[in-house]
Amino acid sequence: MSSHASDEARVIPLRPVPAVPAKPEEPAPKEPLWRDVVGDVLRRERLAQERTLKDVADAARISMPYLSELERGRKEASSEVLAAAAHALGLGLADLLALAHGRLARPAQPVRSRPLTSQPLRSGSRTAPRRTEARSRLGDIRLAA
Repeated sequence: MSSHASDEARVIPLRPVPAVPAKPEEPAPKEPLWRDVVGDVLRRERLAQERTLKDVADAARISMPYLSELERGRKEASSEVLAAAAHALGLGLADLLALAHGRLARPAQPVRSRPLTSQPLRSGSRTAPRRTEARSRLGDIRLAA
């Protein structure tokens, strides 16, 4: 019995073969580090409440330099430290994580951006925070300071 069929294996491509030769693709945008995203959320929430590093660090019972390093994305914080910082800002740990998730879900925007407040901080803002209600710049959580 003779067969005219080829002995070559049939190849089924996993992806459609482009009709035009592919151009070299641009590299995918670099994903932000978790510590950068969380630090940015902490800083934005603190600034939205017009609170100082010292005030929030004292309320969270962590050192001011350590909180500063967290906000700048220089340190990885434990869940206990993140919860303490979040509670000092009037947030729960779940709120902090939801805000960080919101930042990660929008990768086209840079993690670090211009300051949130359009008004400069008042000279008296280094004292105890005044009672205000500030809207979170990153989500729909309303905060009372």
